[in-house]
Amino acid sequence: QVQLVESGGGLVQPGGSLRLSCAASGFTFSRYAMNWHRQAPGKERELVAGITRTGVSTNYADSVKGRFTISRDNAKNTVYLQMNSLKPEDTAVYYCNFKLGDLDLWGQGTQVTVSS
Repeated sequence: QVQLVESGGGLVQPGGSLRLSCAASGFTFSRYAMNWHRQAPGKERELVAGITRTGVSTNYADSVKGRFTISRDNAKNTVYLQMNSLKPEDTAVYYCNFKLGDLDLWGQGTQVTVSS
């Protein structure tokens, strides 16, 4: 059974940092590119960052470039999102995701709240 389990969210002050983790199971993790998305209240879900199977290439939304870093550890079947210099507008539920054929698979999400 394919599972994606996010963790690491929480409440942080503006300018702070968080590291999100997504533990994958039930599939051969190293064969798939992985993504982080987020959805803020009243807004559509948006792609935040993506990473290729080997981790050699990454891509980021313009809004997070220079502040967020996506990485992966294929030995641990885990993808990470290091978030620095957090802003209130980064408040959202963060989801990891990958595409299995034509099917988009998602974790349950982890809440990130940036507030003083």
